[in-house]
Amino acid sequence: MTEAPIADTREIIGGLLRPVACIAPKYFYDARGSLLFEEITRLPEYYPTRTERAIMLEHGAEIAGKVGAGSTVIEMGAGSCEKARDLCELIRPAHFVAIDISAEFLHQAADGLRAAFPDLDIRVLAADLTADMSMPSDLSPRHRLVFYPGSSIGNFDPPQALSLLSRFRRLLGEDGTLLIGVDLLKDAAVLEAAYDDAAGVTAAFNLNVLNHVNRLIDSDFDPGQWRHRAIFNALDSRVEMHLEATLDIQVSWPGAGRRFLRGERIHTENSYKYRIEDFADTLGHAGFRHTDVWTDAARWFAVILARP
Repeated sequence: MTEAPIADTREIIGGLLRPVACIAPKYFYDARGSLLFEEITRLPEYYPTRTERAIMLEHGAEIAGKVGAGSTVIEMGAGSCEKARDLCELIRPAHFVAIDISAEFLHQAADGLRAAFPDLDIRVLAADLTADMSMPSDLSPRHRLVFYPGSSIGNFDPPQALSLLSRFRRLLGEDGTLLIGVDLLKDAAVLEAAYDDAAGVTAAFNLNVLNHVNRLIDSDFDPGQWRHRAIFNALDSRVEMHLEATLDIQVSWPGAGRRFLRGERIHTENSYKYRIEDFADTLGHAGFRHTDVWTDAARWFAVILARP
C-alpha cells in the first residue's frame, strides 16, 4: 500500500460513497496509468494528440511570433513532456517548469527533456493542478507562458474549468500568455471510438485506476470484476467514462466499504467537447482576452492563444 495524504483518502472514499460513485480522473496517473495514457495518444482512434500536433506544426511559426522568445514556459499536466519538445523548439524559452501529479513519471520525462535541451533551465513540480500552486521564487513573474495542451481542460466540469483557468490567470502577469488545446464538438461515433479503442488500451487505463485506489486507501477492488464503458452524453456535450460492475460486489477498505450491484457504475472521467465561441466565453470570465484560434481543416480540435 502507498500511504495517501489524508485529503486524497477522504476525497477517494467520499467519491466512492456518493449515491453515484465516482473516482476523480487525477487518480488515473500512477506510473502505469501514465504509460498507458501515452499509449492511448498513439492509437488510431485517438485523434486529439495527432490533430493538435499537426496544428502546432502548421502554425508554429505564427504562434512563436506571437509568444516571443525567452519566456518561462509552465506546462500543466506535462506527462511525458513530448509536446513541450515541439514548443521549446519553436520559441526557445529561458526556463521550463513541468507540472504533473505523477511525480516519478514526471522526473523521468524531465530528464529526457534536459538531454534534448541541455541549455534550458528545467524545473519539476509534482502538484495537483486543482490546488493552488506557486512558482519557484527565483523565476520572474514576467513573460510567462502557461501551456496546457491535449484538451485536458475538458476533464473538468464547467465551474471547475473556470476555476482552473482563473488559477492559470493568476500565474501570469499582464504580459503573460495562455496556450491551450481544446477538443471540439463532433460526431458521437468518432468521440466514443476515441475513448473505447479496439485494442482495449483505454479500457486498461480506466481499470488501472482501481489498482491505484487499492494502494492509496487499502481497498480490495478486483479489476477483473469490472468493465470499461464510454458514452457520449449529448445533453452535456461530454464523453463519460465509467467502470461497470459485472456482478454483485462487496468492496472493503479500512473501517468501511460499499456493496455494488451488477450493472452499477463508478464514474471516472468526463471529457467535455466545446464550441469555440463557448470556450471563448469561459476564457473571458476567467480574465483572458480570447485572441487567436487555429484549427485543423475538419475543425475537430483548436489551439487557442489567450492573453490577460
